[in-house]
Amino acid sequence: MLFTKEEESRIVEAIRAAERRTSGEIRVFVEDFCMSDYPVERAAEVFHLFGMFNTKARNGVLIYLAEKSHQFAIWGDAGIHEKVGFQFWDAEKQLLRDHLQRDEGVDGICRVIAQIGEQLRHHFPVDEDNDENELSDEIIYG
Repeated sequence: MLFTKEEESRIVEAIRAAERRTSGEIRVFVEDFCMSDYPVERAAEVFHLFGMFNTKARNGVLIYLAEKSHQFAIWGDAGIHEKVGFQFWDAEKQLLRDHLQRDEGVDGICRVIAQIGEQLRHHFPVDEDNDENELSDEIIYG
């Protein structure tokens, strides 16, 4: 397993903290090996496999990690992607890459979640009266 129970709890709490301020949804998916030549393609496949495109505002984000093949990707649905664009995703990927190379993966994941959460909050603020957690906050292991 990539994460200890404590690390897993930290990541889940980072997701919950980010989602408290937005209608957006963030998930983390971990598997041993990437099932595609391109991790972004696998991230898109996983995104659809788990129905993440079904959020009301199309504002779900998936952080995809393939532990043993040392690959990752970040996939944002159409609603958030049209607001932040490729430049934002590239910066988040670089941030995560830097942390992974320093063996600080959990810190990097939590920082990326916080920064994605901030963009989601800015573009999709929480509606206290109608907000629901559309997707589980738990890490998915494939």
